[in-house]
Amino acid sequence: MTWDEMTPLLWEAAGQTAQMVGWSTLFTLLFGLPLGVALVVFDRGGLRPLPALRSVLGVLVNVGRSLPFIVLMIAIIPFTRLVVGTTIGTAAVVVPLTVGAVPFFARLVETALREVGSDVVQAAQAMGASRTTIVRKVLLPEAFPGLVAGLTVTVVALIGYSAMAGTIGGGGLGDLAVRYGYQRFETLLMIVTVVVLVVIVQVVQSLGDALARRLSHR
Repeated sequence: MTWDEMTPLLWEAAGQTAQMVGWSTLFTLLFGLPLGVALVVFDRGGLRPLPALRSVLGVLVNVGRSLPFIVLMIAIIPFTRLVVGTTIGTAAVVVPLTVGAVPFFARLVETALREVGSDVVQAAQAMGASRTTIVRKVLLPEAFPGLVAGLTVTVVALIGYSAMAGTIGGGGLGDLAVRYGYQRFETLLMIVTVVVLVVIVQVVQSLGDALARRLSHR
């Protein structure tokens, strides 16, 4: 296979990967951030202690994190079909990607929020701030560098997940590597696909680290 033949295939697969990772990141942020906040707020000694609910949420998060992505993707096929009407293609893969990443990101959010000094929270409480105000204007802003670092790690994990999704018809760079690089013995295309994935991960990680460092110095 020549470079002229590989280039359009790579661009199309990279676009599919970007679409999968982009939408999954958005939904992971929308669901994972509130879940991570809830794990901290509802814990013993939190702003709104609800130990029973916190335990339930903790178990759900642990179960979600313990399942290998390929197993999770197959296990929730009925749910994926219910949500998007199909189990094959880029749109279908967004569902298991999100389900797999939300518990992971929620734990990272919890870790970042727990690093906020208790004296800062106590000072806000002493000034009469409500629980919602403390979360919005104290916890989240103070933990923002850690949240950015956590989101960066999550995006990198989603890139890896999206490559695995290609093995069962999810599209993207993983699908390209399997269909052409492995099944058709196009070794050069396989190598190029791996290099592209490595470059994407390095760029995402470098940008995320730089942004987190900049925010932490403010």
